[in-house]
Amino acid sequence: MKRLTSALRRIHREERGITGLETAIILIAFVVVATIFAFVVLTAGIFSSERGKETVYAGLEKARGTMEVRGGIVVSATGSPLAVDSIFFTVATSAGGESIPMDPLADDNRTVVAYRDGSVTDNDVAYSADDIIGDDDSLLEPGEVKVVVINASDISPAPSLAANDRFTLEVQTPVGAVLDITRQLPAELATVMQLH
Repeated sequence: MKRLTSALRRIHREERGITGLETAIILIAFVVVATIFAFVVLTAGIFSSERGKETVYAGLEKARGTMEVRGGIVVSATGSPLAVDSIFFTVATSAGGESIPMDPLADDNRTVVAYRDGSVTDNDVAYSADDIIGDDDSLLEPGEVKVVVINASDISPAPSLAANDRFTLEVQTPVGAVLDITRQLPAELATVMQLH
């Protein structure tokens, strides 16, 4: 019986040592897994915050390159019966905006005006941009105001805008949002009309 008791005590002691060793290995494994998990989470967080920062900067660049219409759209008509011959509108940069190129004759990095109505589509209409407030260069800079003039004869094919007709002008800047101007002519044409 003494032998059996001492054998059981030895086995019992060995198990206690093995249990302590196994516990230490398990704890070390938990620490290693937690460290790896923390590294992955931090790396993913840093990556996503960098992507978020890039998105914010791209949005700011797009917003800074945006222009806005100041005032109404003015349409002039001539002839008998009256037919629209010119469209005028005034533009400025949006608040905090950057300079926008307004040279219609430039080959690249220029603002493009497109025209659409029920029967005519022209994706590159000739226009002129004259300073109302500015330094007489081809850039629309913060604080400047330019009037854009489009002659109906420069739209190809020439539109025949009559009473109640609707037309759309799209002003597409190199960087920034597209300025969409959609207006409808009144029921009776006059020589000068302001469209709201």
